[in-house]
Amino acid sequence: MRHSRKFASLAAVSVLAMTLAACGGGGSGGGSSAGGLSGDAGANLDGRGPITYVQGKDNSNVVRPLVDKWNADPAHKNEKVTFKEQSDKADQQHDDLVQNFQAKNAAYDVVDVDVVWTAEFAAKGWLQPLKDKTAFDTTGFLPATVATATYKDTLYAAPQTSDGGILFYRKDLVPTPPKTWDEMMGMCPIAKKNNIDCYAGQFAQYEGLTVNAAEAINTAGGVVVDKDGKPAVNTPEAKAGLTNLVQAFKDGNIPKQAITYQEEQGRQSFEAGKLMFLRNWPYVYNLAKTDGSSVVKDKFGIAPLPGKDGPGASSLGGHNIAMSVYSKHKATAMDFMKFMTSEETEKFYATQGSLAPVREDLYADADLVKQLPYLPVLLTSIKNAVPRPVSPFYPAVTQAVQINAYAALKGDKSVDQAMTDMQAALAAAGSQ
Repeated sequence: MRHSRKFASLAAVSVLAMTLAACGGGGSGGGSSAGGLSGDAGANLDGRGPITYVQGKDNSNVVRPLVDKWNADPAHKNEKVTFKEQSDKADQQHDDLVQNFQAKNAAYDVVDVDVVWTAEFAAKGWLQPLKDKTAFDTTGFLPATVATATYKDTLYAAPQTSDGGILFYRKDLVPTPPKTWDEMMGMCPIAKKNNIDCYAGQFAQYEGLTVNAAEAINTAGGVVVDKDGKPAVNTPEAKAGLTNLVQAFKDGNIPKQAITYQEEQGRQSFEAGKLMFLRNWPYVYNLAKTDGSSVVKDKFGIAPLPGKDGPGASSLGGHNIAMSVYSKHKATAMDFMKFMTSEETEKFYATQGSLAPVREDLYADADLVKQLPYLPVLLTSIKNAVPRPVSPFYPAVTQAVQINAYAALKGDKSVDQAMTDMQAALAAAGSQ
C-alpha cells in the first residue's frame, strides 16, 4: 500500500521549519544545490511526447486504470504514458529515484515521492520548480499538503494523496471516545476488566516510531525543530510528550509487545478483539469492516487522535507527484500531473485505494462520505496535522528521533537523556 503508514510525519496547521540546515547545500548528486535550482530547469518546457511515470508497487490497482484512461484519449496518441512500477519497499523506491536522478535519466519524467523526500530531491536540483511557465495551481488543496510539496518558498511537487492518523476505538466498551490523552489513559481499566490491551500505535524502531514520537511531542506543545529550523526537542513540552508514551509502557497501558508493533501488528491485534484503542492510518477502516477474521466489524468507531485539550497533532502522511528536471517532454509531464491530481482522479484514489484526497471540498462530498465514513474525522486529523521536519537530510533526522525514542520506550535511557541525545543527533544531521 502507498499509505504513508510506511513513514513518519507529520488549531491551524503548524508548519515546521523548511530545513534543519537553513543555509545548507543539497549535498552531492546531479544538479546544483543552490536553492534546489538546476541547469536543466529551463530546458524542454514546451517538450511534448511519450513520458514515463514512476511509482511504487500498485497494490490497490489505482495507477494502471488511470494510465490506461490517459492513453485511451485520442488527444494523447503521441503522448502515451508508460508506468514504471517500483517495489513495495519505500527505501528501495527512494534509492531507485536517487540513482536515476544522479544519472540524469531523462526516462524518469514524472515521479511519485513521499512527502519527506520532496525537500531532499528539490535541494539537489532534481525536481522541476513549479513556477512561471511550469506553475501549478494549488487552489482548493489542503494547505498542509501544499506545505509538504514546498521547499524554500517554492513549489516543487503537486500534492497527490494525503494521510493522517486517527483513533480506532471499541465503541461497545467505550461509547464516547476520549478527547484527551489523559482521558484515554483513564479508560484503560475498562480494557483490563475485559482482559484486553488498552492502547497501541507503532513503536518498533522504524519510520512509524518517528510518526508516533513526533505526534506525542507536538500534541504536548513541543516541536522537533523550532520555527527557525533549529533542533528543539530538549524542552519541557517535548519531554512531556515522550514521557506520556514512556509512562504508558511502564503502566502497562501500552502492552509490552507493542514495542515490536508496526502498522499491521496493531491492526491485527485490534481486529482480533485484543485491543481497545489503536492509533493507525485510515486504511484500517475498510479492512476491519470486511476482513473475514475481524471480530470487531460492528464494534468499533473512529475519532481524532486525543490531544492535550482537544484533537491531537497527527503526523502528516501522503505522497506528492513531481516532474524531473531531466525530462525532455515537460509540457506533457505537466498535463499528466494535472490529470493525476484532478477532482475526478482524487475521487478514484479514495474509492479504489482508500487514499486520502488532497482537495478539501471532497471531504464534504456526500456520496464519497457515504462510501468512506471516516473522511470527516480524517479531515480533522489533517487540519490539525504537523508535517515532519522538511529537510534535505531527512534520513538522518528520522534516525535521530527513532533511535532515542526507542531507547526511552524500552527503558534503556531516561527521557531526559534520550532528549539530550536526540537534540545532539538532530544538530549533527543538519550539519551534514
